[in-house]
Amino acid sequence: VQLQAFGGGLVQTGGSLRLSCAASGRTFRSYSMGWFRQAPGKEREFVARINWIGGSTYYADSVKGRFTISRDNTKNTVYLQMNSLKPEDTAVYCCAADSSSSGSYLLPNRYGYWGQGTQVTVSS
Repeated sequence: VQLQAFGGGLVQTGGSLRLSCAASGRTFRSYSMGWFRQAPGKEREFVARINWIGGSTYYADSVKGRFTISRDNTKNTVYLQMNSLKPEDTAVYCCAADSSSSGSYLLPNRYGYWGQGTQVTVSS
């Protein structure tokens, strides 16, 4: 599966953005999907995850209540709605497909397919 994330940009504190991750391949709907982010000088960190059918979602504590992950399997797309953005949300955001049944879903190495990131910058 090939992934491409888009929708990033520059937004003021308190603003909103919606990221999209478009996937190619008929097997998209069989994968749980995750969003990760990486700020300059920091390690890649887990943001959110959604299971293959969209019935279960998980969030990092830092974004819980502000971000919402969703998916539309008819469009091969997963979304990340980001509200109440803060400067500390500034990072490159990447989507990824879970290709392994072992290991923690919080860790990047669980995900075998990655899209190019999209930059999100939140100004104070």
